This record gives sequence, C-alpha cells and structure tokens, in this order.
Amino acid sequence: MIAPGICAALLLTVWAASPARAQDFNAAAPNAAGQTPAFANQTRAPVLSDGVQLNREVIVDGLEHPWGMDQLPDGSWLVTERPGRMRRISPEGSMSDPIAGLPRVDARGQGGLLDVLVGDDFAQTRRVWWSYAEPRGNGETGTAVATGLLSEDGSTLSGVEVIFQQQPSWPSTLHYGARLVFDPRGALFVTTGERSRPRPRQLAQDVSTHLGKVLRIDPRGGAADGNPEIAGGLPEIWSYGHRNIQSAALGPRGALWTVEHGPRGGDELNRPQPGLNYGWPIITYGEGYNGRPIGAGLTARDGMEQPIYYWDPVIAPSGMAFYSGAMFPGWEGSILIGGLAGQALVRLELEGTRVRGEARYLQGEGRVRDVDIARDGAVMILTDASNGQLVRLTPAR
Repeated sequence: MIAPGICAALLLTVWAASPARAQDFNAAAPNAAGQTPAFANQTRAPVLSDGVQLNREVIVDGLEHPWGMDQLPDGSWLVTERPGRMRRISPEGSMSDPIAGLPRVDARGQGGLLDVLVGDDFAQTRRVWWSYAEPRGNGETGTAVATGLLSEDGSTLSGVEVIFQQQPSWPSTLHYGARLVFDPRGALFVTTGERSRPRPRQLAQDVSTHLGKVLRIDPRGGAADGNPEIAGGLPEIWSYGHRNIQSAALGPRGALWTVEHGPRGGDELNRPQPGLNYGWPIITYGEGYNGRPIGAGLTARDGMEQPIYYWDPVIAPSGMAFYSGAMFPGWEGSILIGGLAGQALVRLELEGTRVRGEARYLQGEGRVRDVDIARDGAVMILTDASNGQLVRLTPAR
C-alpha cells in the first residue's frame, strides 16, 4: 500500500494495452441457447476495431475493494472503499487518511460503502452525497443515501443526514444497486437492487417497495418534483422491474442510461423512462445460475420494455460514463462501462439510441468497478481487489 502523503508517481507503471487481445469476445456461446433478440444489434453488435492502444498509469494502489469515485474541483478524487472508508486522492497520487464522520455500514457480501457524488457547486457548498448498505438490525440491510459537508482540509464530514432508506429491509447481503446520478434539473437518481433472493426479487414488480427500481429524489430528501404518477406506487419511483443496477450515467442529451446485472446471461443496457416497467423477473434474457429458465423463460411481454442491448455471456457491469473529451476524439459519445466478470473496459458506440458496435480494452487485467472521465479527457477506472487501484488511461502515442 502507498502510505498517505507519499506521491504515487514514484511508483507509477505505464504500459500499452492493445484492444486486439480482446476482440474475440463474441466467440463464446450464449448461456441461454435458443433465445432470439427482439431487433438487430440488440446483442453481439459488430466488433469495433479502432486500433486504440492505452497507456495505463496507476495513480494509487492499496485501496481495499474500491467502489465509487468522483472528481473534486482541484483535480483530486474522492474514492470509497467497501469496508466503510472514503479517501481523498490527489492528482499526484497522495492518499489521505480515511475521512471521518461517515455512518456505519454493513460490509458483508456485496455491501459496504458504495457510490460517492459531488455537485457542480461543490466549491461553494462542500456538499457530498454517498450510498451504502445500511445495517437495520436482525441481519437485515437496505440501500441508503446520506449527505454531509466536507471540511476545508478534506478530513471530516459534518452535518451528516440520511436522506433515503430503501424499504423494505431484507436479510440479504446482495444486490444493493446504489449508483448516484444528478439529472439536469438537480434531482438525484438512485438505483437499487432487488436483493437477489427468490422472495424479494418478486418485489421488483411491486411499486409499493423500493426494491429493483430507479428512484428520483430531492438531494435533501423526499421525492423529487416531476416524478411519474404510478397507481399504488411510491412517489420516489422513476421506473421499475430492474434486477441490480450498478451502472448509471447521463447521456449527452440529459437522459439517464443504466446497465444492470442480469442472471447467467442477460446484463441489460436501458434508458429508463418515467413510469415504465423493465420486466424483471417476468421477462429476461439469460437463465438462472442453475441453468434453468427464470420464471416461464419469457424474453418479451406486452407492457414490459425491451433492453436497448444485452450481453450473454455477461460482462457483470459496474460503473459507467459517456465519453466527452479531447484525448479520445474517436470515442466521443461512446458509453464506457466497467466489466467485473468481463475484466475489461467495455465501449459501446451508439447510433441514436441503438448500439452500432462494441469494443473491449484491458481484458483480463482485473475487475473494473467504476469508470469516470477526468476533466482533461483521461479515462479513470477503479479496479476491484483487496489491493485495488485508481488508474488513469490515456492514448498511447
């Protein structure tokens, strides 16, 4: 581990990784044989061969299962670690002590301290938001979101308030969702999972719960203005019928896009629309981990939305950003997604709201947990490991 205050530049490793190593990813057979996509390029889009090589620069290592990150106005990064720590990492790679003032988290299973987000007005307000697995007693947990003010020296969060608590709690340590995204009107999107188990997964279809939903809340708590009216539904709900959304970002025109974990096969790219039902667990591509169909094995049903794109085999998505910047002009408008099981940075090229092609980079180099774009156009990734890294990706010259 790099000790706090020691410049990581002393320990940088820089190397080029060719995408050519990873361009046979469509060769593997799907897990769910016999399923038919609903339209062209809904899965296994043409492989993009852009010839881009990447320099991989480790800014800092020694992070214990990092999960989320966001850049501060001075160029430093706030990074979360699942055991319950948040740190500030300077552009040069010095890592702070854990920031004080965070609430207790439940770090069992897939839980812990998860996403982190700052607003455009951070320089004036010092306000930070984060999501986490909240312990509720009796082994039950739920996704929660809190906010607080970061001290001028970056050491402490004060005035901490919990602004959202997923209901109901459940005795599961799986499928928290937990990505945070501001919309153009300043409301806060919060993604949730359906807690994975056979009983709670049915609640993704129950709009009287927060499980398996995209939620849209006021950044200081409560439902945001302008949410859809859903009969019998909670006022925070934007869309429902989701499995476990761990990737979310605004597109160039201000719409929310998400990627959710599917079963064995069936990771989904969606553009969630207000009040619509995305089908889980009634319809899905892929199959159960036991090799059997999910439910009746349906991939389509009236009144339920099709994914824009799906993966079988899965990439196991986590983290997402739309690229905009000068460093990779050929990537402008592309979606960049972290792959956990895929151990890759996944790029999707769009034509309108359809996928035109797919490429993968750094395949086999580690589980990519989060993706963001630095202000200078570099691509930043977090690798999910006991010795996780914050990595800066730039074009090889």
